[in-house]
Amino acid sequence: MNLQRHHSMLLAAAGAALALSLTACQSDTSTKSAPEATSSTAGKAAGGERSDSSATKDSTGRTQSTASQGSTDQAEKGGSTGSTGEQASAATRVCTARDVRITAAAQGGPPTTHIVLTAKNTSGHSCRLAGAPHIQFLESHKQDVPAVAKSKPVSPVVLTAGAPAYALVKLSDGGVDEDSEPVSAFSVVLEGDSTVIAVNAPGGGGIAVDPAKALTGYWTPELRNGADDF
Repeated sequence: MNLQRHHSMLLAAAGAALALSLTACQSDTSTKSAPEATSSTAGKAAGGERSDSSATKDSTGRTQSTASQGSTDQAEKGGSTGSTGEQASAATRVCTARDVRITAAAQGGPPTTHIVLTAKNTSGHSCRLAGAPHIQFLESHKQDVPAVAKSKPVSPVVLTAGAPAYALVKLSDGGVDEDSEPVSAFSVVLEGDSTVIAVNAPGGGGIAVDPAKALTGYWTPELRNGADDF
């Protein structure tokens, strides 16, 4: 009876030892597996973070590049659409007799059938020279010399300080049988200003004017072939 109990006790001890061994093995296996899983998870997380960081970086880079390009485009537009002729002239004061000095010079000839008026901005600021010069050559003809519509520029001329503008003026056809009269000086009035400007005719002997043939062009930054050919 004692032998049998002793044998049972040995079997029980052996079973307990085996159970403890198995438990230890399972715990060790679980412990070893856990770091691998954690490492894998961390790797994925790290990979995810790198992917998000890269995407954010790329996205930021593209946004900054677009903003830079937008600023450049805006600067270019501002230099090209921010000051168009009409906007600049609308914001600029009208030239008066105090702002410009008008002189006359013969254009071609002889005979002298055309003269060129030059209006130079002698003020220290910009001004707008609109329309055509209002010219009267003779006391006997009080009406202004007609303006040629095809010479009208798209927008009024804006003269910066010291800049000139020009207007071509036809005096006659140059025929010997024309009803022309000698003119040594004539009057010019600028559009938007009622001041009469006295202009000396070019040449020592004056100019011959046929009031029925006289014409004037509009003020332009330069004399243009075709538009100023009349």
